[in-house]
Amino acid sequence: MNQALYRRYRPETFAELIGQSQVTAPLMTALKTDRVNHAYLFSGPRGCGKTTSARILARCLNCAEGPTDTPCGKCASCIELSRDGSGSLDVVEIDAASHNGVDDARDLRERAIFAPARDRYKIFILDEAHMVTPQGFNALLKIVEEPPAHVKFIFATTEPEKVIGTIRSRTHHYPFRLVPPAQMLAYLEEVCKSELVTPGPGVLTLVVRAGGGSVRDSLSLLDQLIAGSEVKGGKAEIEYDRAAALLGYTHASLLDEVVDAFATQNSSLVFSSVDKVIQSGQDPRRFVEDLLEKLRDLIVVLSVGDDAKAVLRGIADDELEKMKLQAMSFGMNELTHAANAVSAALSEMSGATSPKLQLELMCAKVLVPASDKTEVGSLARIERLERRMGVAQSADAVPVQAAPVQAAPVAVAQRVAPVAPKPVPAAPAVKLPAQNSPPTNGVTTQAMIAAWPEILSQVKAESKSAWVVAFTLTVMDLSADVLTLKFLSHKDLDSFKADSRSTDALRKAIFAVLGLAVKFKPHVEESAAEASLDTASDAHPPTTAIPVVKDENPATPESKSRNGMVNEEARYGESLLREMLGAEPMQDPKAGGR
Repeated sequence: MNQALYRRYRPETFAELIGQSQVTAPLMTALKTDRVNHAYLFSGPRGCGKTTSARILARCLNCAEGPTDTPCGKCASCIELSRDGSGSLDVVEIDAASHNGVDDARDLRERAIFAPARDRYKIFILDEAHMVTPQGFNALLKIVEEPPAHVKFIFATTEPEKVIGTIRSRTHHYPFRLVPPAQMLAYLEEVCKSELVTPGPGVLTLVVRAGGGSVRDSLSLLDQLIAGSEVKGGKAEIEYDRAAALLGYTHASLLDEVVDAFATQNSSLVFSSVDKVIQSGQDPRRFVEDLLEKLRDLIVVLSVGDDAKAVLRGIADDELEKMKLQAMSFGMNELTHAANAVSAALSEMSGATSPKLQLELMCAKVLVPASDKTEVGSLARIERLERRMGVAQSADAVPVQAAPVQAAPVAVAQRVAPVAPKPVPAAPAVKLPAQNSPPTNGVTTQAMIAAWPEILSQVKAESKSAWVVAFTLTVMDLSADVLTLKFLSHKDLDSFKADSRSTDALRKAIFAVLGLAVKFKPHVEESAAEASLDTASDAHPPTTAIPVVKDENPATPESKSRNGMVNEEARYGESLLREMLGAEPMQDPKAGGR
């Protein structure tokens, strides 16, 4: 029968014990100098080596060459107390969870009076000592305080505060700790080599994380994975997919998909990934924990840079390079905002009746930094704006190439100016360098076009009626602080000019997203004649821009009355039909309009 890994690899000397140097070093020194106390209290989390250390200490004390800090492993006592030994008569292990009463304490006290059968000391190891009742501890108090010279007591517990103070004060207390991930990872790699096992990339990292610093738990999980792995070429290969599914962790590809969607503000991909998590039956809380761990790794990568491999051990080089790209696509402030939102959602999920709802709300908060009113949220919004403007500045070649086309009417005006009776009015052509120079606040036309969907979202949040008017508009040009917008018809232009709330809402949204206060200039394309008139008028642009530049063709009374009578729902439906289906309103002669 196959023996469990944690039994096969149980340490037999203090030198083999990993991650507990704060305990092994002073104990070995005490053994060397023959200053061993009569009672010890070993405390710490489960699976970190308390009972194993108690057996090693008993082995060192009863070794034929001892007391020594390194047992010989050859004498009868060492062989009996080894990992494959049958046990010694002079070393008594008691499960205090089932022997915790006064009668059990009296029985132990009577057995302690007798001398050891063969070895140097009679050693009592009380495991789970915190389960002993106060009455049982009181019955042991006298013999623990003044034991015979041949008796040693070793108490092992996970909850030392439950051991009564009179017992604790008569022992040497050694606290054990969880094993650090780096040491645990190196130890598991050695075990895999000894067992002729080839773990896939990232498998041991999952095992270390699932083990939580407990050596016994980590070895048990590794043993389970080895038992379920396929043998290829004489070696068992542990696949990452199977390990992630068995241990209950989110697959790395799904985490990368969600992180990339957050970085690109792709809300549809984010919520489709959330649906994958729910449909696969995975615990939403575990997914949030894995996502928080991923964001933490990205913050470390962005903070440490090339030294991240020393902090994030067990990660392949190609995976580390991919994480660097993901971290750069976010930025520190946005990563911090996302991590805060995920951490808050993780806290709120405990006891939640609908974890899926909490998960979706968390995704919405990460996608919209404006929902975070703290300093971190403000910095995330500023960072997103700066990154967008940086991308726009890198694409300055497009506006520069388009500048000659925009300046063509001005150049024509300059050539015609000497023939005209008054050449002085051609002076507005001086504005040509202003078109080539960077726009106000560094915002270009391309940046405005890229930010337009977010601007419309801001308008919709401010006023639905303003959004109904604004969502049919198209950005054509941004020169200085004058934004040229394309209208589908004069009727849309009339609606835009008639509702001052729409212009104010759109102006506020642009300022909130890009930090730029603009004035609007309309552009309507209906016929070639009007287009030629617009081109001729562009040769002499007005020197002072107004919030909405008036069109040469005033609105007819028919359209004015229509915009004044139609309600918000009708206007919303009209705009949708016009935008999606290309529909045009029909005139009703009897009603004198539509």
